[in-house]
Amino acid sequence: MTDNATHKLVIIGSGPAGHTAAIYAARANLTPFMFEGYMMGGSAGGQLTTTTDVENYPGFPDGINGPEMMQLFRKQSERFGTQMVAEDVHEVDFSQRPFKVKSENREVMAHSIIICTGATARRMSVPNEEKLWNNGMSACAVCDGALPFFRNQPLMVIGGGDTACEEATYLTKFGSKVYLVHRRDELRASKIMQERVLKNEKIEMMWDSVLVDAVGDEFVTGAKIQNVKTQEESEVPLAGIFYAIGHTPNTQVFREYLDLDETGYIKIKPGTQETNIEGIFAAGDVHDHKYRQAITAAGAGCAAALEAERWLGEKGID
Repeated sequence: MTDNATHKLVIIGSGPAGHTAAIYAARANLTPFMFEGYMMGGSAGGQLTTTTDVENYPGFPDGINGPEMMQLFRKQSERFGTQMVAEDVHEVDFSQRPFKVKSENREVMAHSIIICTGATARRMSVPNEEKLWNNGMSACAVCDGALPFFRNQPLMVIGGGDTACEEATYLTKFGSKVYLVHRRDELRASKIMQERVLKNEKIEMMWDSVLVDAVGDEFVTGAKIQNVKTQEESEVPLAGIFYAIGHTPNTQVFREYLDLDETGYIKIKPGTQETNIEGIFAAGDVHDHKYRQAITAAGAGCAAALEAERWLGEKGID
């Protein structure tokens, strides 16, 4: 169906960035319309809906369950009047104004847009991954590494780039030992990151190796590793497996119109949340491949809403 009204602001995505943008925009009387998403990028609510304990977000001294946290975000957006639909955006037309945004069920018009579709952590699809995800398997060491069941236990990071090296180094603060598994015989990371890893006595390199499977019934108790040169398999006892093999930004639907970097993240103008198209803003992991935290995404959502409000005011759209 086609929405007869032209919305002042449409928000695409419903993670911390999207809901923070919605809260600020709704309180500024922009009456935002939000496409929460459904299956694109995992589910409505973003990556936090696939996280168990969140212990590093201010205001929750005892921690909070990820899905519960996103329900609170949603409730606050709803309280201030954000209109939400649990639908994925499948098509956009940013070549004319007002902009067009389409899902399977509707087409809406928008004077301004904030894109908060996030990024999806790449997984390896080993046999026990689905069963043990969030029970010792994670794609964010900074988010989960300090949890009690990882402390003073052997841990493992999969990857060979800067992120893998950073996460392995970070995990040495908590784990008794950290295995860094890489399929080649040298790291892809920058020289300084390689030096930190190779000099760290708590990190053991597993060269020319790949993860075959996670071991465990309810929680991870080990990892099956295969040497790609000898084909020999071994089982390593440990409490946690952390993927650091990259993220895929959820930007496919915007590729025709927005400037993206070589890995698909939306480019924004320095010091702003502005994209290359006036009136379209981006916030959260869809452009941020450095921090990727709920708190930084929320901050970017706030900034995007303030910028959208200012832009609409300058255009006399109220």
